[in-house]
Amino acid sequence: MIWLTETIAFPPYNFTTKDGIIALGGDLSTERLLHAYENGIFPWFSEGDPIVWYSPQKRMVLFPNDLKVSRSMQKIIRQNTFTITENTAFEEVIYMCKNIDRKEDFGTWITDDMEQAYINLHKEGIAKSIEVWLDNQLVGGLYGVIVNNVFCGESMFSKVSNSSKLAFIHLVKNKNYKLIDCQVYNPHLASLGAKEILRDQFLSILKK
Repeated sequence: MIWLTETIAFPPYNFTTKDGIIALGGDLSTERLLHAYENGIFPWFSEGDPIVWYSPQKRMVLFPNDLKVSRSMQKIIRQNTFTITENTAFEEVIYMCKNIDRKEDFGTWITDDMEQAYINLHKEGIAKSIEVWLDNQLVGGLYGVIVNNVFCGESMFSKVSNSSKLAFIHLVKNKNYKLIDCQVYNPHLASLGAKEILRDQFLSILKK
């Protein structure tokens, strides 16, 4: 296992373990995070552990034309009950993603350092959020990092049924990204049309 130094660089992809780990250590500086995402690498670790950097062989992605919106979701959208905004409450969204109770193990475990690191990315215009409101209350949302025309999703939350789906559908339909990076397989995202592709194909799209 390769430990990172102060140099902003990652080892070749053939050093990646079967679990998708490419390196350990380093920091969450804006420069390193941007370099990581530009090369299809993302951090995922628990509080108290060293930073773990991933580049899985199979990547969960959504091509916008593959988006599946169920009839029930189409009905919710037509009812126009929720208000959807972009980048108006990034810090609130990441706080909720970090602290909300989850019935399923979905999304990235967000440490205090990671929370601040993505807030820093947002201040640089690199990390973006989608917010879903009901009666002026934030009830759902997601955030991620933009690399070229790819949105690298990090986490989402939902306090009201279907609110995170609304955020995701809005992201896919309204932002003209050529690909949504969902990182690793999740049945919730698969139901919306996401699928796994090989890392080489993902990197080819990411770097165009």
